[in-house]
Amino acid sequence: MRYGTVQGAVRLVGAGAPVGVFAVNLAGSFLMGVFAVWFLHRAGDARFAPFVMTGVLGGFTTFSAFSLDAILLWEQGRGGLAALYVIGSVLGGIAALFAGMGIMRAVLS
Repeated sequence: MRYGTVQGAVRLVGAGAPVGVFAVNLAGSFLMGVFAVWFLHRAGDARFAPFVMTGVLGGFTTFSAFSLDAILLWEQGRGGLAALYVIGSVLGGIAALFAGMGIMRAVLS
């Protein structure tokens, strides 16, 4: 799923910026928020939580590719874009997780 998303982003916007990895990590953070609330809500039936949250979402998102992309941008002399990528990824990921939790809480209440 990650590979397909990254390749699709390259086709859509080009290879100039790591848009695919950015999108994957934000989507994974959003889904982590959704499933965290879902499994907490269904505490009696959380046996699939490790599979979904660690396995599926852990395999979908990628910290190592994010780190590599940030360093490559820096080494290419694109420090501003590298900083924007790092800050956007961290703050965007937290915001996406928060949004996923909020939406799922609204759905379940």
